[in-house]
Amino acid sequence: MGDNSVSSEDTPELQDVLDALDDPECRAILRETVEPMTANELIDACDIPKSTLYRKLELLSSASLVRERDTINPGGGRVTHYERSFDDVTISMDDTGEFSVSVERPPQSTDERLADIWSMMGDEV
Repeated sequence: MGDNSVSSEDTPELQDVLDALDDPECRAILRETVEPMTANELIDACDIPKSTLYRKLELLSSASLVRERDTINPGGGRVTHYERSFDDVTISMDDTGEFSVSVERPPQSTDERLADIWSMMGDEV
């Protein structure tokens, strides 16, 4: 089997992770996205205005803490689901005083990796 990781998700910027985790609305989204949810479901679950939700999802995506999955809607068009993309986040400091972040991710099935590739292709079309 090949590598299950996505390179852009492997090493998020420390400040992006800190900014996302410091935000109470981002933390609320992370609590809800154990299972994939649509934006409308997140708006209801987190009681966040739509415009705020999309800003928070962008912040979480920049920190590689949430992943988007597009699916084809049987009625036509695409439906985007958001889900938490990590199991654990560790922030550490080395002997020189430098901070670093590591993100432990769940293994992805072949179907999940294919869905990620399909979603990325849809973004480029």
